[in-house]
Amino acid sequence: MSAVILIPARYASTRYPGKPLVMLRGPDGEKSLIQRSWEAARRVRGADAVHVLTDDERIARAASGFGASVLMTSTAARNGTERCAEALDMLDQEPEIIINLQGDAPLTPPWFVEALIEAMEQDAGAAVATPVLKCGRQTLENFIADRRAGKVGGTTCVMDTGRRALYFSKEVLPFVGELTAESPLPEVYHHVGVYAYRPQALRAYRSLPQGALEKAEGLEQLRFLENGIAVLCVPVQARGRVFWELNNPVDVARIEKILQEGQP
Repeated sequence: MSAVILIPARYASTRYPGKPLVMLRGPDGEKSLIQRSWEAARRVRGADAVHVLTDDERIARAASGFGASVLMTSTAARNGTERCAEALDMLDQEPEIIINLQGDAPLTPPWFVEALIEAMEQDAGAAVATPVLKCGRQTLENFIADRRAGKVGGTTCVMDTGRRALYFSKEVLPFVGELTAESPLPEVYHHVGVYAYRPQALRAYRSLPQGALEKAEGLEQLRFLENGIAVLCVPVQARGRVFWELNNPVDVARIEKILQEGQP
């Protein structure tokens, strides 16, 4: 199936203004967050094209400078899914699958996205799919530390037995309680901020109103759930790698540590 990766990036983030242009140090030197996210997208097999989506000239210049294709979207988009829906009309040919790889996830392994493409190929009824990763101890400790510090960090997901999402939250779900070195690791799934959509689902999203849950959590994918559109959750394996997004300034040091340890 034809698949295109879109990377939405905006400058005016309320939590971290200018985030896409933050520089991250790794063994290969300093590169911006948006460049590292674009490089992650380029490693995905089965993608026909990769485009950076932005409404900001600074991000557009930076992305063009490292060789990315840039599509300029309007300032009206309130989240990455809306920006992808807008960009759908700008593509030369409509793909069968649109991948939204958000610009704050440079540690996304290619097999996370490849698993999404495969899941959409195998399940013709799936309108939207997203990866979920069972939390290792380090990731779960990061979640708990962020919440105790009052920081909004990563997202967790709970699913039904058919792997359809029941809910996504910035809180740690299900309830974990006190985590000690001796306690068994609870089953918590980290939602990886990547989505696969069929074109009709992406177009429908633009016409749906923001619901109370989406507004409360600040999570765009809840609009699908609030309007009865199922989101297929695709479990993926870390294969020894650490996954984390850049949500807050504190995450720069976390991601740079992972990069310095040799993880691309």
